[in-house]
Amino acid sequence: MIRYALICSFGHEFEAWFSNSTDYDVQKEKAQISCIVCDDTKISKQIMAPALKGTRRKHGADKAQAQAFAAFAGKVREKIRSTHDYVGDKFADEALAMHHGEKDEKAIYGETTPEEAKALKEEGVPASPLPPAFAPTPPKKLN
Repeated sequence: MIRYALICSFGHEFEAWFSNSTDYDVQKEKAQISCIVCDDTKISKQIMAPALKGTRRKHGADKAQAQAFAAFAGKVREKIRSTHDYVGDKFADEALAMHHGEKDEKAIYGETTPEEAKALKEEGVPASPLPPAFAPTPPKKLN
């Protein structure tokens, strides 16, 4: 995991975690990162000092932290799988129908395009992307 200090085009500063620098680049390009204050998607990294450890690294502690995070992320994924219905690429349609009262509300997860995500946000639908470490893999299709 990597933490970036970010800033939106309106000057709001915030931090976000990513699995790696490529994940940040991909999410930024798809406008999936938004300011926590104003929802602006024109985000850039701020200059920040590297988090350097002493010359004597404790590999055991690093490994233990990584294992603890992996276990926690696994529990989050399992909780989402067991409490939410997977709706695949119909996420935007389902969320919008629930928002308009056309369907009963229930916990769902799935995929959207950047355009669909933007439309949901503009419509006021409470939805947000999951960080990659916490996103469950879609269930396998049997047929």
